[in-house]
Amino acid sequence: TFILLISVVTTVLIGSMTAYAIARFNFRFRRLILGLFLVAALVPSVTTQVATYKIINYFGLVDTRWSVILLYMGTDIVSIYIFLQFIRGIPISLDESARIDGANSFTIYRKIIFPLLKPAIATVVIIKGIFIYNDFYFPFLYMPSAKLGTISTSLFRFKGPYGAHWEDISAGAILVIIPSLVVFLLLQKFIYNGLTRGAVK
Repeated sequence: TFILLISVVTTVLIGSMTAYAIARFNFRFRRLILGLFLVAALVPSVTTQVATYKIINYFGLVDTRWSVILLYMGTDIVSIYIFLQFIRGIPISLDESARIDGANSFTIYRKIIFPLLKPAIATVVIIKGIFIYNDFYFPFLYMPSAKLGTISTSLFRFKGPYGAHWEDISAGAILVIIPSLVVFLLLQKFIYNGLTRGAVK
């Protein structure tokens, strides 16, 4: 829960701020930066794991919860594009009216843009939350200690060198699946609306 909450909240904040800056500000190399995000998303994460592990180890974060939180905080391109589609649908006249009233860029983001991003935020929270909840690779690699574990790595520990408690693993897998399945079924309309919003434009 600790890892999930901090990672999702920071992803929403970083992703929405990044999308706001790209959509609303004119600066040099804006298209290049957006292109670099896309290129980074196309590079398989497995090919960069050695360098990533060395960086995390250099900061002394291996075998701590902050290692996976830091990796999850890296906003993926999907979240940025979802926020971009919604922000581009918000009229610029709202920003201009706020500037006439004396609001600065951060105030416009905090009081106008961010509250209007509720459908996009719901979409990102669901997609990112389910990914973090079900992820096995990062916690297993960066938190090898038995004291630090997520639901997925805890299930893996039922498997020993001489056998596996398949009945316990099966029961645990069902318990793991139920919360994410219920959340997805209840909030699936937000996922579909968030992913298709702005596609026609």
